[in-house]
Amino acid sequence: MRSTYSIARIGLTLAFILFQLVLFSQEGKLVDEAEKNALIERSIETIAENLEDEDIDFTTLFDLLSSYYENPINLNGKEIKESLTQIRLLTVFQINDIINHINKNGKLMSVYELQSIDGFDNQTIQNIMPFVAVNTELYSPHTSFKDLVDNASNEMFLRYTRVLEEQKGYREVSDEDWTDSENTKYLGSRDKLYMRYRFKYLNNVSIGFTMEKDAGESFLGNDRATELFGLQQQKGFDYYSAHFYLKNIGKIKGLAIGDYHMQLGQGLTFWTGLAFGKTVDVMSFKRNAQGIRPYASVDENNFLRGAAVTLAPIKNLEVTAFGSRKQIDANLLVSGDTTAQDIDNALSTFTSFQATGNHNTISSLKDKDLLQETYIGGNVKYVTNNFELGVSGVHSNYGGNIERSLQTYSQFQFNSSSNNVIGADYSYVYKNFNVYGEVSRSENGGTGQLHGLLTSLDPKLSASILYRNYQKDYQSLRSTAFAESSTNTNEKGVIFGLEAKPNLKWTINAYMDQFKFPWLRFLADKPNTFGHDGMLQIKYKHSKKLEMYGRIRNRIKPKNTELDVDDITPVVDENNWYYRYNISYKISETIQLKNRVEYRTYKRGDSPQENGYLVYQDITYKPLSSPMSFTFRYALFETDSYNARIYAYESNVLYAYSIPAYFNRGTRTQLTLRYRVRKGIDIWLRWAQWHYNDVESIGSGLDEITGNNKTEVKVQVRFKF
Repeated sequence: MRSTYSIARIGLTLAFILFQLVLFSQEGKLVDEAEKNALIERSIETIAENLEDEDIDFTTLFDLLSSYYENPINLNGKEIKESLTQIRLLTVFQINDIINHINKNGKLMSVYELQSIDGFDNQTIQNIMPFVAVNTELYSPHTSFKDLVDNASNEMFLRYTRVLEEQKGYREVSDEDWTDSENTKYLGSRDKLYMRYRFKYLNNVSIGFTMEKDAGESFLGNDRATELFGLQQQKGFDYYSAHFYLKNIGKIKGLAIGDYHMQLGQGLTFWTGLAFGKTVDVMSFKRNAQGIRPYASVDENNFLRGAAVTLAPIKNLEVTAFGSRKQIDANLLVSGDTTAQDIDNALSTFTSFQATGNHNTISSLKDKDLLQETYIGGNVKYVTNNFELGVSGVHSNYGGNIERSLQTYSQFQFNSSSNNVIGADYSYVYKNFNVYGEVSRSENGGTGQLHGLLTSLDPKLSASILYRNYQKDYQSLRSTAFAESSTNTNEKGVIFGLEAKPNLKWTINAYMDQFKFPWLRFLADKPNTFGHDGMLQIKYKHSKKLEMYGRIRNRIKPKNTELDVDDITPVVDENNWYYRYNISYKISETIQLKNRVEYRTYKRGDSPQENGYLVYQDITYKPLSSPMSFTFRYALFETDSYNARIYAYESNVLYAYSIPAYFNRGTRTQLTLRYRVRKGIDIWLRWAQWHYNDVESIGSGLDEITGNNKTEVKVQVRFKF
């Protein structure tokens, strides 16, 4: 009977393969690297399109997707659940269905066999095909030195960025003017420099370093600044990072030495690195912690420096321990003529943390690396196919007295030299239901909790609901759980989301988030205020060449009125409406076009409504046989003010991303060109310009440009060997 079933299964699989060869025209990993980068960029753009932050760094996410593209996930491998969760293209139910199918029927014989599993249609299989493979042979538990050499990859990036127009901070000033106001000039040139090297073996070994100098920072030292202010300028790059990382080597699930990320539970107790909130993918409300990850980015604050290890001593049990100690930027409380350099080995008092990562002025250089930050923590997790239970504990310590300048609204925030946070997280999958959550408590007694439910009611209908309650005195500086606000404190809320796929062409996504702020907030001088955020998107995919969607979103949050009032300031609704239509289509195998029209309204209480719109045209040219490809954007925008600004993700050089804010009135043009010199050597050139019709200067402070144009050029070279 078993052999009869196996023969029938082989025949069915072969039929699937023949059918898909006609339907898809190719199987497995695409051969063109330009197409690989395009695939990854599309995935990241889907994640980024709701974000409103120009400085988000997607390097880690690109690294992850690129790694799985070059070394696809073996659907018959032991780490299938962890790996498929990380690429964010399948739901937890689809992943469990694959595992259950393999446990019941044996190893997969082809990726197309997924069609025999409920919930897997052609489009879903197409989405994951670049990142997965089917290998019926077991991986060898031992790696020889020859395998390491043959299958390893080396990459080196060199990047140069510069704003062409002169900015105020780079103009010459007299010694007297500079000493009168130490922040009247930048210390270095306007060149931004970046260098990165990385050695990788599959997904198991990563060794690398990263160096960066931001615009305005000194590179070779500034003798004039040293003479005037007595500061010893660092020679070379301002920021250095290095890591050594191993994964799945015997009982070692993960090992990091140097710089790394640590992600636990749902991000409430402890989480570093990129974390997403609300997106059109309502099934992504649940966080997928990756534990230890190597760090190879340029965010100079949101990472750990030290060592971490995850062991699997017995079946279903994982134990993690980590430690980090690094210097961070902070404002030192000084009096009279005392400077930071006069205080050595003393218990100093600090009034705030600095997180910009820029050290291009005298005052920012004085704040650099003044405060020692230490983290010691651990996690114990019990894991089966359907159940996870973890317990985490983290101790943090700062080498100085922390006396932050807190206001009435922020009086419950962290303001001590040390803290202890403990938490427990869970996840349980039963058939088409997944319940998950995390509960955490800080040393002062403040608590936070979140609990969620994912369900696949039908292959065509999925739902997600998440409840969170973060007390006003919950304190964890490395907490990035799902929330409306930027910190996991002083918030209660419930979000409900739906995803419907009535047929292969239509997809409907919607969510409604209701939230409450029990205590005062910045620019909201009233407790127990409410808000909501709702979104509806309808997507139509006519074919592989034509796709479009429309979206409407309404977001209301409490905020102090703009009107002049006496005594108590009333809190009113800050009401935002967003409308978007997006269409992308291929006019040939080499040319793809994308258009977007977006309109936004902003109204704060009884103040007049402010409006904004954005229209842009993208052209992507990727010929199959040519070494050159490019992306081009031309955008028109007009907003009544910065309040009505509109964010839009745009293409950039490899491993660089931007989500600029469009406001005022003008145009934006960007051209990114890639040229393959020969195998292993690629060059990117990028030109991007803002042109404003209604301003005489751009920017403020030392970044101010006289005129109405701001042009940025970027050159990047990659060596791969």
